[in-house]
Amino acid sequence: MIDKLSSVSDKATVGENVTIGAFTSIAEDVVIGDGTVIHPNVTVCSGTRIGKNCEIFPGAVIGVIPQDLKFEGEETTVEIGDNTVIRECVTIHRGTKDKWKTAIGSNCLLMTYVHIAHDCIVGDNVILASYVGLAGHNVI
Repeated sequence: MIDKLSSVSDKATVGENVTIGAFTSIAEDVVIGDGTVIHPNVTVCSGTRIGKNCEIFPGAVIGVIPQDLKFEGEETTVEIGDNTVIRECVTIHRGTKDKWKTAIGSNCLLMTYVHIAHDCIVGDNVILASYVGLAGHNVI
C-alpha cells in the first residue's frame, strides 16, 4: 500500500506487498524489495537498493549524496540487505568512486540516529546502537 500523501517516482521499482507511509519521498532509480515497510516521513534518494522485508522508521534519510569533498557527482549506490531494520532518524550516504557503494548487510538493526557515511561496508547480523556514527570507508 502506497499512501496517497507520499511521493514515489514512476522511475522507482517497488516490489510486492510494500507499504509506504504518508509524506515519504522515494526518488527515481530506487529499488524496494518485496514486503518492505517504509513508515511516514522517510526520504529515499536515487541510487538506493533496499532488500526484502526491511522496515524503515520515520525521519530516516537513505542514499543522500556523501559529505565528502572528493565526491564529483558520480552515480553510486546504497545497498541494504534483506530483513534489516532502520530506526528513526538514521542517515546513510551513497558511496564515492572509491568503492562505488555503501552497503548494509541482511538481518541488521540500525538504532535511532545512527549515521553511516560513504563507502562503509556493514556485514550481516550487525547491530549498531543509537548515535553510532561511522565515518567513510569503515568495514564492520
